[in-house]
Amino acid sequence: MNTTNESRKRIPVGDLRGALPKLAVLLALLAALLAWSGVRQWREARLLEDVGQARDRAVEAVQASHAAQIRQFEQRLASAPVKAALAANDTAAAVAALKEGWAGVEQVEILDGALQAAYDDAAVFGFSKLALLEDGMQGDGIATRVVKDGKQIAFGMAAPAPQGVVYVRLPLTQLTQAFDGVVLAKGGYLALRQGNYSVKQRGNSGLQDGAERMARAVGKTGLRVATAVPVSEPGPLGLGALPAMIVAALLAGLAVVSVLVARGGMRLGGFGKKGVEMSDTDEPTLGEALMRDPLPAAGNRAAAPSSEQDDYRKADSATVEVDAGIFRAYDIRGIVGQSLSIEVAELIGLAIGSVMRDEDLTDIVVGRDGRLSGPDLVGGLIEGLRKAGRNVIDIGLAPTPVAYFAAYHLRTGSSVAVTGSHNPPDYNGFKIVVGGQTLSGDAITDLYERIRDNRLFVANARGDLQQRDVSADYIQRIADDVQLERPLKVVVDAGNGVAGDIAPQLLEAIGAEVIPLYCDVDGTFPNHHPDPSEPHNLEDLIQTVKRFDADIGLAFDGDGDRLGVVTKEGAIIFPDRLLMLFAADVLERNPGALIIFDVKCTGKLQGWVLRHGGTPMMWKTGHSLIKAKMRETGAELAGEMSGHFFFQERWYGFDDGLYSAARLLEILANRAETPSEVLAELPDGVSTPEIKVAVHEGTPHAIVERFVDGAEFEGARLSTIDGLRADWDDGWGLVRASNTTPILVLRFEADNREALERIKTEFRTRLQALAPELTMTF
Repeated sequence: MNTTNESRKRIPVGDLRGALPKLAVLLALLAALLAWSGVRQWREARLLEDVGQARDRAVEAVQASHAAQIRQFEQRLASAPVKAALAANDTAAAVAALKEGWAGVEQVEILDGALQAAYDDAAVFGFSKLALLEDGMQGDGIATRVVKDGKQIAFGMAAPAPQGVVYVRLPLTQLTQAFDGVVLAKGGYLALRQGNYSVKQRGNSGLQDGAERMARAVGKTGLRVATAVPVSEPGPLGLGALPAMIVAALLAGLAVVSVLVARGGMRLGGFGKKGVEMSDTDEPTLGEALMRDPLPAAGNRAAAPSSEQDDYRKADSATVEVDAGIFRAYDIRGIVGQSLSIEVAELIGLAIGSVMRDEDLTDIVVGRDGRLSGPDLVGGLIEGLRKAGRNVIDIGLAPTPVAYFAAYHLRTGSSVAVTGSHNPPDYNGFKIVVGGQTLSGDAITDLYERIRDNRLFVANARGDLQQRDVSADYIQRIADDVQLERPLKVVVDAGNGVAGDIAPQLLEAIGAEVIPLYCDVDGTFPNHHPDPSEPHNLEDLIQTVKRFDADIGLAFDGDGDRLGVVTKEGAIIFPDRLLMLFAADVLERNPGALIIFDVKCTGKLQGWVLRHGGTPMMWKTGHSLIKAKMRETGAELAGEMSGHFFFQERWYGFDDGLYSAARLLEILANRAETPSEVLAELPDGVSTPEIKVAVHEGTPHAIVERFVDGAEFEGARLSTIDGLRADWDDGWGLVRASNTTPILVLRFEADNREALERIKTEFRTRLQALAPELTMTF
């Protein structure tokens, strides 16, 4: 007998043909699923393209309408009748000449530059209209804005005039008619926005929260067109539209072949009359493979590996370039489109989720500030966290301290605030709390190393996602504890940062009368940079406080965790002096309590705390470092020169500019003196704000280390916990390296001008000797 024949098996043809119809049905179902997915993805891609084109057409249309109205206004202002009437101070004739023949114009006014009547009753006059008029007087050209004038929303324009300012009100349709005429594909969303206000919106309004990620500015008008389409689900097995349709066609072909073979319309080569011969070493047929090992359902993951180490699996980090420089001392921060992207955000989410997994933590809060890149980065971050099996509570647009609060309120213990803080609009970043501890230093570095080394945990099942709005809970929590003994008139300047949404509501809830300034959230920060530590950013606040005869002015940074204060006389109260006021109040109820302040704070703080029965401690600059020291020492209060205040007494110990503002107003309202008188009583010297000297990337710490090594300041007490601080009996000076940007930070204070100049000269001379290339103007 032939040994080859003996080693062959015979499979009945009838059994194989009987299984083919079932195989054909399975193949046909898979083909239909993939074909449907391919068509769906193609339609979604086409919708995305159509909506993007609609957005671009809307931008062009609105910009053309806007430019046409400005040209109309400019031509009329330059006309002989208007110029003659203004020169003769005949405002009635000037108004009539401006209105003549101007189709659709609703109102023309010429107001005096003092705008006293407007400021006397600004709430009725309209804050947005008032802001437009101020812009019109200050600028060289024509200012424009969508305003609330009386009870109607209109398109306003303002221009300077010898008498003050010319105001023109046009119906909103003059701006939006072209926007309305743009063809929008069904299922999409399109909105014309100014700040966080939607002037006009069309289509599926359920998509409005995610529309900023595709927003495009309308020139320099302050307007933008935002758009969105429904979230596209990936195809089975991750196949795109074209691959899905190709695979569907192949599977359909196999299904047809299976049917033909089953019906005898096609012979299978190598089959005998009685069966099929198959070598023991041959591979199984497709039918056999399917019968032995059915295809996994789309989206199913493999079973979890048995070993602990195998839980860490490759997570595509090798394909994404991550800049180590964005992992800073206190947080993660970079430039969108350069060092930050959706893909980088996803890897950061995976890294945070991996840390949480190691600490057996499952739930985390995510919030964001008003930057235009926020929705995209939040989307990537949440995707990474969910891949790591963490359950995410998305609180949406919220100041950083509200995200911190939510971690306590919702009992997650962990949160991420996606924010660029006080940095320029193209920056963004991540402030991270895991298990109640703000990540900093080595913990931030560990996130980068996990990504670099691909030590990222990917769970077998994705974490949950839910949306929550905790702003009302936050306001209620504070208002239940803080109520003003008497009302105070307060101007609130949010700098178009995210605090603008909530700060006026909070302060009104505790009993203040609030005048909002730049409180419409706009991630482009069109009015001034949202950094209250820079005096020039407080100029508009100072003027507005004076205009309204307000008791005090409050300013917040881009994410609401820092506070700036000005008096009605225009004096800027530096945060270290505010800390004195807070310390005296806390120590009344907590004698002997520890009060922490950073190295940039006034030299008068230590004596002040001691006189009020407290224990002073100077520590390193940095919100996360201060919070860590508070946990370590049990301090009741801490503060930084940058405007971060940390209340443990009656609060949670995190930095919160909004809560600090409430506590400040509480103290001031309890005193019989005016707020200016209370603040003027605080010890003061001759001091500088923070002085920032730009240096090359990567060199600040090296320069400061050399400065410290060679430091010999006669008669001074030296501290090197953070840079070098030299304290004399009549003043002090500091130089330290910023941990967030490539700059040296200096500050000086003394009892008089002569001492201040002496100390500044000492530091300047030593720095110039170390680094002659530096530009030092202090």
